Amino acid sequence: MALERSNSLPLFDDSALAALQSRFRASMRGLLFDLCDELDKRYRDQARSLHLAPDYFRAVGQALKPEHFSHWKVVGWIEELNDLVYFLDVQQQLKRERSRAGFAESFLATCDEQFYEHTYLDELFPNRKPESTKLPTRLSTFCVRLARNVTQESMFLVLGLPSSWFEQHKRRGKLAPFDLAPNFERAELSGWVAIGLEGARVELTHGQVVPTQWLKHPGPRWPCGLALSPTIIYRKDKTPARIVPTRGNAAERIQRARMVIEQAWPEGYRNLAHLTNRIVPLKAKGVVSFSYRHRPGLSFINCFDRDDLDLIDDLIHENSHHHLNLLLRQAVLYHKDRNQEIFYSPWRRSLRPLRGILHATFTFTMGAILFERLSSFEARGKGREARGGAILTDHQLLRARFRCLEEVESVRYSLKDLAHARKLGWLTPAGWGLVSSLKREIDNVGKRIALFEAAVLKSRYGSELKRHRKELTTAGETYGSAKVLL
Repeated sequence: MALERSNSLPLFDDSALAALQSRFRASMRGLLFDLCDELDKRYRDQARSLHLAPDYFRAVGQALKPEHFSHWKVVGWIEELNDLVYFLDVQQQLKRERSRAGFAESFLATCDEQFYEHTYLDELFPNRKPESTKLPTRLSTFCVRLARNVTQESMFLVLGLPSSWFEQHKRRGKLAPFDLAPNFERAELSGWVAIGLEGARVELTHGQVVPTQWLKHPGPRWPCGLALSPTIIYRKDKTPARIVPTRGNAAERIQRARMVIEQAWPEGYRNLAHLTNRIVPLKAKGVVSFSYRHRPGLSFINCFDRDDLDLIDDLIHENSHHHLNLLLRQAVLYHKDRNQEIFYSPWRRSLRPLRGILHATFTFTMGAILFERLSSFEARGKGREARGGAILTDHQLLRARFRCLEEVESVRYSLKDLAHARKLGWLTPAGWGLVSSLKREIDNVGKRIALFEAAVLKSRYGSELKRHRKELTTAGETYGSAKVLL
């Protein structure tokens, strides 16, 4: 499927999704071997000083199966290695530069654009100032950290892979000791090492092994399976504090949510099965679910502070981010964005860059479809027939219908901004094809959910829906695309 020439994109086509994933896996595999070649040639001296092992990285790549190259662990490892090679190149440029002040200023601007909402910027430019005299040391320390991370993560991706290189370097004292601190990005417990790709872990001190906790075993309908991770517990200030084994009814609730999606929205369930393969429960009051672009298939879900409807919504929402990120890897959907926060976001009630609006429009269109399918499914009595009772409580069903109407209004607002971005030449043909698909989907949802609008307006949510519509009208008058951009 040539995304670059598409006038519209099929959002729920299994064969198209499989083709996208196949292309993505091939590109990631090729990237890994290209990076190893770069480390052997162009960055050989730097790689040696950092004790990197491109020969071992190649062995890992050769041992991995083709389907593994879309797994969140492998993708995250390769992308961090790619980042490291990029910063090694920056190191070389910095050494050649006569004007370090000018280089630092230019590099800060580049980082601000390329690593928007990324911790790299905080490490290299903590004060958001060039600080050229401090940049070499910060960059060197940063590269050491990345090198340690990519080396350690590579060690346990493939079980049974010969590790003579590591034993040799340990004896020479050239290999940094394992960092057994908790890893919040991968949800790995302190003192434990994750082994393989499926989620098993071993406690190094006593050798205790905990197998993968499967919510859905791998099979034709769920290719990589669905595994459950340890739980991340947050502090009151909404920062991660520690990681603990998952206990309680989190697994049962996720299973129930998964089955509800399967019954009410089969197409959405198939997307979920293809794109999500590990759930990290969050015990965090006030923290919404999230995911990382470089960890496709890994969803961090608040399982303890939200009800069943929220859980269903969160599973689909994070899966939608995985879906759009996959599309973004295969085609250029927009350009000239430069992280300019000029479009009003109905969801954040603040100005956001084009890419933020595109992500929100995509994910909340999926949410609107979900809420409409849940509403219509229950209205037809299918939920009661399938389960011997209602899938949702009456209150949750009412809230689903309200949320659907709310999202339809928000998505339609942002679709106007995206149409304006197309006129400015900011959306590519492939990007406009995606937006056209979203418009078609939201129009269909709007027609179907209209059957429930009168009941919602008469309910406890009526005033909230009216207020939301009024806010969008005011936002349009204040931040309308023509006023901001022309």
